[in-house]
Amino acid sequence: MGSTPSGRQTDARDRDSEGRARNARPRDGLGRPLPYDADGVARQPEGVVRTPEQTVTEAQELLDAGKPFHAHEVFEDAWKSGPEEERALWRGLAQLAVGLTHAARGNVTGGARLLQRGAGAVAEWVASDAGRQRPYGMDLGGLVVWARELAGVVEEGAETVDAGERTPRLRGWS
Repeated sequence: MGSTPSGRQTDARDRDSEGRARNARPRDGLGRPLPYDADGVARQPEGVVRTPEQTVTEAQELLDAGKPFHAHEVFEDAWKSGPEEERALWRGLAQLAVGLTHAARGNVTGGARLLQRGAGAVAEWVASDAGRQRPYGMDLGGLVVWARELAGVVEEGAETVDAGERTPRLRGWS
């Protein structure tokens, strides 16, 4: 059994205290894994239960910092811990954040598809019986427009997507 320069066994898997596989490698601001001995950005803890308002605020801060991958983790926590009638909304928002992540990483196809999928999920949630136009102050219609426009830009390949410059405003642009 070999080991890495940082002493980690090459065929060992990172595990949490309950034995579940977890990747402990440091990550960059877009969530890409770095070598074990590299300095990365702080990771979002998983499984945090936040109020919806805390979720929106924390996700916006991460998006503003150019860290859509980390915002996705915050939305994913809300999707997994929130009420059943809101799970599709949070999942759609997580897809938007992952779409921006992929677009910023240069994955044109994946970025555009996830932005479109997330926009569709958010629009579908608004149209559903559970849906509301501005839950927790979020401008869902504006997010759908943002995502679809960015997906078009990504598909055209007209520019490199900078996650910090293409940050959506969860609570609107006003």
